[in-house]
Amino acid sequence: MLIPALFFILAFATVVALLWSGYLLFSEEENPLETRLLELQSIGGGAATAAAAGPRRRAGGGFVNGFLNIVSAVGGDDWLRETERHLHSAGVRRREVVALYLVGNVLFLVGMLGLFLWLSWDKDFTSKIVSLVAGFILGWLLPKQILYRLVKRYKARLEEALPDTVDMLGIVLGTGLSLDQAMLRVSEEMQHIYPELASEFYTVVMQVKAGQERTKAFGQLVRRTGIEDIKSLSAMIVQSERFGTSLSKTLNVYAEALRTRRKLRAEAAVGKAGIKMTLAIVVFIFPALFVVTIVPALFEGFKNLGGGVGAR
Repeated sequence: MLIPALFFILAFATVVALLWSGYLLFSEEENPLETRLLELQSIGGGAATAAAAGPRRRAGGGFVNGFLNIVSAVGGDDWLRETERHLHSAGVRRREVVALYLVGNVLFLVGMLGLFLWLSWDKDFTSKIVSLVAGFILGWLLPKQILYRLVKRYKARLEEALPDTVDMLGIVLGTGLSLDQAMLRVSEEMQHIYPELASEFYTVVMQVKAGQERTKAFGQLVRRTGIEDIKSLSAMIVQSERFGTSLSKTLNVYAEALRTRRKLRAEAAVGKAGIKMTLAIVVFIFPALFVVTIVPALFEGFKNLGGGVGAR
């Protein structure tokens, strides 16, 4: 039983290593916008950023695009775009990560099928079919649930960071800096406190510097995050730029509204906590209290009754 398990683990590790090696070997093409963004980042971030940009630039190549084209032809372009959108909503923007996620899904699904088949190898045919179905369900749903949790956690962090970041953006704009300079300064100051939102702001600034229209850059921000508050913030910034109105005071008022909304969400979570704890109290605490308080008295009563009957 041990030898087939070791063989399965070694085969799985070999397949993963071969795929990773081919991914690093054949990745050669470049996305012009990503290349321009990396150049701007290297200018702003110094030698360390430039040194890190080289491997990243080489990592997004023809092998990845070819694989994604095959996946798009087999599974449909809509399904591939939906997967990319979910990964973007989880804070993952690199195109090659989409390929790695899809490959990981397939390998995990095959691994679960092989594992459940191996566990039911000595069983009858019906048990094997049931095990294969269980392995397929687990291998298909578990990666999606993990991605859903990552998206939910990423959105929660963005919503938590938005009030303070918007407030700071309004203050920085009030000093006379332009919007791009203010967003860049805020992203630098907030990168250790709220790295997720700081990264989103930094990406928007780099996209605008690379030549994209500000409206399109903020539209991509809204699609990546899927948060209504960021959608309202983006619309506010775009309209302010279009009509030439003052943005600093508007952002301060909006930040106060966001803080009030965050406080209400926290109060709602506290209110729900009591209801959620009721089930735990009924299931886990009440039976223990029953055993501790009533059972000894019952034993004592049965003992006294038994002694009385014996005396008679």
